[in-house]
Amino acid sequence: KGEGHVEGEKVENPDTGLYYDEYLRQVIDVLETDKHFREKLQTADIEEIKSGKLSRELDLVSHHVRTRLDELKRQEVARLRMLIKAKMDSVQDTGMDHQTLLKQFEHLNHQNPDTFEPKDLDMLIKAVSARYK
Repeated sequence: KGEGHVEGEKVENPDTGLYYDEYLRQVIDVLETDKHFREKLQTADIEEIKSGKLSRELDLVSHHVRTRLDELKRQEVARLRMLIKAKMDSVQDTGMDHQTLLKQFEHLNHQNPDTFEPKDLDMLIKAVSARYK
């Protein structure tokens, strides 16, 4: 029997191997709750996604979705800060500062740690794309 995908059924995706895999999945899940964005995502081709055209659609999602994305970003920034602190503690006296460590995380805009903006979505897409070139 060829049973198709049932609406509302969760499809388990394999782990991407990215250190921000959980964040990526959560962002996608939240964005797909917005009907307009989900439709744009389903009709967009890979070049539209990679170019950042899809990221501009973020301005049109509902307030609830933006609030949830802001919350996810703050959680991810807190997680990264914890990782940075652990790394700094383990490499004392190397002269590496906090900002230098933050710059290695290219999947979000670390200069704006509080809100999820189109630039964040664009950076997340580009980071994933660069990993799979």
